Amino acid sequence: MAAPYVLVSGAGEPRDPSLVETATTAGRLLAERGWLVLTGGLGGVMAAAAAGVDEAGGTAVAILPGVDRADASPGHAIVLPTGMGEMRNALLVRSADAVLAIGGSWGTLSEVALAARTGVPVVTIGTDLPAFAGPEVQVAGSAEEAVRALTGILGG
Repeated sequence: MAAPYVLVSGAGEPRDPSLVETATTAGRLLAERGWLVLTGGLGGVMAAAAAGVDEAGGTAVAILPGVDRADASPGHAIVLPTGMGEMRNALLVRSADAVLAIGGSWGTLSEVALAARTGVPVVTIGTDLPAFAGPEVQVAGSAEEAVRALTGILGG
């Protein structure tokens, strides 16, 4: 079986700076499992997750809203410009086996909603989404706890 693809979703400019460190840790832990990490390719949580993946020698894929590969943050091994703007969120979710939402923004909320609606499992850290917690969305307190939850969902 191929390695799972996990979308790490989060704000390009997180309000809580500790979420950047959480995303770096999550990216590293996911890569250490041999999982491929998808992001929206820009700054903040996305850049931090890619940096963690790169640190662990894994593969991070950026699916960008714009058309310029140069817009991707460092750490992404593969950069796919879509020119689709925020509509690229659907591509991210439909390409993922699971979503790890760290913090949040409107884009993150849209990805969580799309994932829950289409049956893609979601684990969140530091979001304001506890009202959505249920069979589709699990709430974790740390990157380590989130990766344990994802392991339970995805195996391996």
